[in-house]
Amino acid sequence: MSEENNLPKPERIPFFQRMLDNPFLLLFIGVAMPTVFYTLWGVMEVATLPIAK
Repeated sequence: MSEENNLPKPERIPFFQRMLDNPFLLLFIGVAMPTVFYTLWGVMEVATLPIAK
């Protein structure tokens, strides 16, 4: 028998571990999420302003 058959399969890295190990993805999320939330918050504030007389 060959040695290749006795080697264990490499474990699959979970999705969230791969995501958290990527510093550029974390940087993008850290910049994009507040931008989206503050933009939505601003739009909601402008939409709720009373109309001037």
